Parts: sequence; structure tokens; C-alpha cells
Amino acid sequence: MSTARIQPTVTAACVLSSTIKHRFGLTSLHLPTNNSAAFRRQRIKRNLTVSMSATSALDPLEICVKASVTVPDKLGDCPFCQRVLLTLEEKNLPYDMKFVDLGNKPEWFLKLNAEGKVPVIKFEENWVSDSDVITQALEEKFPDPPLAIPPEKASVGSKIFSTFIGFLKSKDPGDGTEQALLDELSAFNDHIKENGPFINGEKVSAADLALGPKLYHLEIALGHYKNWLIPESLPYVKSYMKEIFSRDSFVNTRALPEDVIAGWLPKVMG
Repeated sequence: MSTARIQPTVTAACVLSSTIKHRFGLTSLHLPTNNSAAFRRQRIKRNLTVSMSATSALDPLEICVKASVTVPDKLGDCPFCQRVLLTLEEKNLPYDMKFVDLGNKPEWFLKLNAEGKVPVIKFEENWVSDSDVITQALEEKFPDPPLAIPPEKASVGSKIFSTFIGFLKSKDPGDGTEQALLDELSAFNDHIKENGPFINGEKVSAADLALGPKLYHLEIALGHYKNWLIPESLPYVKSYMKEIFSRDSFVNTRALPEDVIAGWLPKVMG
């Protein structure tokens, strides 16, 4: 296990609302220390700028993420982990990643999250799981820059991921799974054409940070296992993906293609 720390030279505050704490029954647990054999720390220093009203120093937020299965001490292929990391990056918040081997989950990790799922992030002394809950809490406590999206646009592109999985797993070319995916991509293409370049217009939003990692998995997995590419007839989907994938936040948090391919192999073989 190892960590990668993103350390800013800024001031801010990190406080999780008691509402979140009480609702999810959060518990506290100390991770192994820096000199523990459980971790080999990899420090990455980056100058970030956070505009906050508080004056106390903001410590890096600790976050447990999937470890790579192909390269030691690298981020793995979980799109939900990347969603949270993208949120942290876009909000210029410092974070400290703890890489968890999901094939051999350590005891300390299961104690803080009995379900054994990632991502899990630490707010003060409390651990919070579920990317929906985490990103909502980050938006509430660190509203600048704003990433919230109007409710009427929150579900745009939300069915692409499930139809992608259906097509990837399919062994029957005529079962309609490819067409189901194309229908969802076509609807998304129309939305971006009328509203783009992002889901909510000119600025990136939480919806883009949720969908972007899933489209990254779609492109790599379908390209590898089915030799399938986004059709040229969907130019706005292609331009959207190029725009998202080229953002610094995405480049800093994307999984290795080899990990994405390895991660989807059980689905393909199942």
C-alpha cells in the first residue's frame, strides 16, 4: 500500500457538517503511520490556490482509492474514485491517496468500511463512503468553484454506463445491446450539440466529473474487447470526450489503460 500526497500552499478549513455525520453513522479510525509497512509514501507537491473564508490551515484530505493491479503504487481503474478525485482537483483541494488492493483488502481498511468499497474519504476524524455522498459534501463545504448542476440536467447521460456494460458483456451481436448504447450516445450527442461544450453549458459541472470517467472506461474497454469506436456520426460525443479527457484534472487522476482493460476482464469472461 502507498500514498500520494497533493500539498497546497494555501489556507482553508475542512469541516464536515453534523448532518452528514449523524445521517451516515460515521466512525473514526487511524490509518497505519507513515513508517508502517502498510504504506510506502510517495509525495507529490503541487501549488494550488484555494479561495476560502476560513483562516486555519487545510490539511490534505485522506482518501482511500483502488490500487493499480498492473503497476505498484499507482491509482487503479475505479471510475467512482476518479469522480471524487476530479472533484478535489477541480476545487483545488489538497488530498492524500491511500492505495487499497481490492483483491486482498487489509484489515485496517475493512474496519473503517465493512463493505470494503472505495472511495472512502476522511473528514476530520470521520470516514465517508459513496461517491454521491462525498461529492455532495465537498460541494457544500467547498463551494468555490461551484460544480452543482440544475436538477433537470443531472440525469443527462446517466444511462450510458449501464448500456455500455450490457454491450460489453454481450455475446450475441443481434441482441440489441449495441443499439441501446448507440441510442443513449445519440441522445447525449444531441444534448451537447444544443447545450455544450459541457452538460451544463460553458463550465464543467459535477455531472461531467461523474460521466467523464465512465466514458474513458467505455472507450478503452470497447476498443480493446470489441474493436468498437464511437461512430463518426456522433461528433459532439467525440468532442466532449476530447474536452474532458484533456483537462489537467483528468490527466492527473486517470487510470492506466492496462488497468481499465484488466478491470473489465471478469465482465467480459463472465
